Amino acid sequence: MSPPATAPSLRETLARAAYSTLLRLATPLYLARLWWRGRHEPAYRLAWRERLGGVHGVDGASGEPPPGRLWLHAVSLGETRAATALIDALRRRRPGLRLLLTHGTATGREAGAALLRDGDAQVWLPYDTPGAVRRFLRHHRPAAGVIMETEVWPNLLQGAVEAGVPLVLANARLSERSRAKGERLGALMRPAVARFTRVLAQTEDDARRLRDSGALDVQVVGNLKFDVTPAPEQLARGRQWRQALGRPVVLAASTREGEEEPLLQAWKALRGPRPLLLLVPRHPQRFDEVGAMVAAAGLRGLRRSAWTDAPPPDAGAVDVWLGDSLGEMPLYYALADVALLGGSFAPLGGQNLIEAAACGCPLVMGPHTFNFAQAAEDALAAGAAQRVADIGEGVHRAADLAGDPERERGSQRALDFAARHRGAADRMATVIIALLPPSA
Repeated sequence: MSPPATAPSLRETLARAAYSTLLRLATPLYLARLWWRGRHEPAYRLAWRERLGGVHGVDGASGEPPPGRLWLHAVSLGETRAATALIDALRRRRPGLRLLLTHGTATGREAGAALLRDGDAQVWLPYDTPGAVRRFLRHHRPAAGVIMETEVWPNLLQGAVEAGVPLVLANARLSERSRAKGERLGALMRPAVARFTRVLAQTEDDARRLRDSGALDVQVVGNLKFDVTPAPEQLARGRQWRQALGRPVVLAASTREGEEEPLLQAWKALRGPRPLLLLVPRHPQRFDEVGAMVAAAGLRGLRRSAWTDAPPPDAGAVDVWLGDSLGEMPLYYALADVALLGGSFAPLGGQNLIEAAACGCPLVMGPHTFNFAQAAEDALAAGAAQRVADIGEGVHRAADLAGDPERERGSQRALDFAARHRGAADRMATVIIALLPPSA
């Protein structure tokens, strides 16, 4: 059941009232921003009433959803991929389980659609105003909720307590930087974090910071991302392409704004025969922008979207492949000899490095990996990754490693590292199932 509701202090009451008022006033701007993003990603304009807790279409013969679904929120693509392993573990324990999936981004919703079975449903997470939260919970009536990783919404958590819906924060992580930011909003965030029935943390350090932030029942269960199995067909295709190329490949994986231009300049400055650079931006709305950067740098580029089954015969003669596709990271990691970790060369905290290890791709990381601090340190200790000071050093290190005959040892160390840390999905599923009624 949900944690017992304690009477909020006057300061906490005023903080949440101010927060709710600001969100109500900002709602038109929020909807306008979604509509604007929908120019390039039409899914953002889909079922927009759900963002306000409204109903899009009907669900079942009566137009009302059946009560008792397990609600799982995965805001974006990365969280949705991680949730795949947890959903599989939950279904093994409860084969008739019905899910309500919610998301905040178009890429998350697209990936989540592939996880649905008969009896499941998928909607946008409502905007965190009291009215939208009440409408959402009243309509869907979930038996329990699972929030992935870092999402803490004060009105959503309070609404769940009032509706008697136990909530689990799963695969929870909290960097020191995020903890400090939350402390500055302590009157708003501490009561919200305390509303979680269970918090399932990735590491002991995450658990400590979450307790410091107000979480009451915290367990360390590991990182779900280690349990995500790369698609075998994508791994096989990537290896086939690499063999056909006959040329070393360096992957710049999930790069973020501010990283591509210095990367391309450092790449252009490499002396001697260069490996092929496979550049995959983190956000799809930036594919065209990054493609223009490649051209502006005077490098010959080819886009993944230019072919379907196999690269064209002259694909190996260009300087850069732009990975402008979704859902193909295992293919890209299998194609690459070594990868540069996006988000780690600017102060952004780094992207998920575990997927690279699971695909057997050694990593070169920049100095900024605070979003995955423990995983990064473990990968370094296991020899699955190396750290460099900046993108210039990273480019030279990756280019050297890509042509190194000892590269296969690094690949095996990456696979071994990923295998040693599996099991979080089963541990989390055990906790979540215990919160569900037998009929759910």
